[in-house]
Amino acid sequence: MKKTSVTMITQAAIIAALYVVLTMIANFLGLANYAIQVRFSEALCILPFFTAAAVPGLYVGCLIANIMTGAGIWDILFGSLATLIGAVGTYLLRKHKFLMTLPPVIANMIIVPLVLRYGYGITWYYEGKDFAIPYFVTTVGIGEIVSICILGSILLKVLMPYKNVIFKNS
Repeated sequence: MKKTSVTMITQAAIIAALYVVLTMIANFLGLANYAIQVRFSEALCILPFFTAAAVPGLYVGCLIANIMTGAGIWDILFGSLATLIGAVGTYLLRKHKFLMTLPPVIANMIIVPLVLRYGYGITWYYEGKDFAIPYFVTTVGIGEIVSICILGSILLKVLMPYKNVIFKNS
């Protein structure tokens, strides 16, 4: 195995572990799952800016976190897929510091509401009409904006001076 491969695997594993720990903290506070979500771990979705290792790390971390928080099978599969899509999008847009925060937000705003409505069967009726999808798009979107656009941007700014130390072989 090349040194770069070992570095990439190690970085991915550390990112996955951080994602799990931060999700468990959010879960303890009741913020990790369902309609109102502010996963602190989603701030890590800016890490593909620094390293491609973040893409598999975020996916595996989300997959493990979803299993550990007792998510349903559709959430485990499709929620993790939303994080993977978002991470790939961030990596592809890494030259655009603001735009790179949008793929995880958009992926989660599209996929998670469908999982909540159809995977969990959660409804939200108003005057006899089911507004679950628009409601979940809004609540999940707000949580993702807080987690990624705000917390993630702060994390990006904090890590930027150390990028050549932490991610030097990426």
